[in-house]
Parts: sequence; structure tokens; C-alpha cells
Amino acid sequence: MEQVDIFKALSNKTRLQILEWLRDPQTNFPEQIENGYSNGVCVGQIQLKAGLTQSTVSEYLSILQRAGFVEATRVGQWTYYKRNEEAFEELSKIISSAL
Repeated sequence: MEQVDIFKALSNKTRLQILEWLRDPQTNFPEQIENGYSNGVCVGQIQLKAGLTQSTVSEYLSILQRAGFVEATRVGQWTYYKRNEEAFEELSKIISSAL
């Protein structure tokens, strides 16, 4: 992925919020506690918290996934998302070495 694409993915306030929320899913998505967080957070929970349409949230998550910041896991009809912490380590390296 090109550096420009990575920074474009981070250039939206809601996408940044989603990444922040996924950093601590237990605190930010307590409604999901009975299902656990091993697969990540259900897209429906993210949509409710963001207050946006399902299609908008899905597009935002797709952008973040293409940039490598989130990973998706499909369980039955549900899709769960969690942060890819390795991508943030790589971002830190890009910033410190290239910028």
C-alpha cells in the first residue's frame, strides 16, 4: 500500500474514531461483552456508536481494511472487525524514517 493511501485512510474523523474505539473494545462496546471480543467488534455495534448508516460504516471499514489498519472476520452472517496492531507499528516506522 502506498503511503498516500495509508494517510488518506486516516484523513477522516470518523475513521480515526473507529480506530480509537477498537483500541479498547471492552470499554467502547460493552453491549457485546456476552459474545466476547476474540473476533473483534460486530459491524452493527460500530454503526450504532458512529450514528451513521450501515453502508457508510461498511465503506469506512473497507477503507481501513485496505490500508491494513483493521482485520475482518466473518462468523455466519456477521462480520467482526479488530485493529491490526502491526500496521500501527509500521506506520510509526514510516513516520520516523520517511517524514
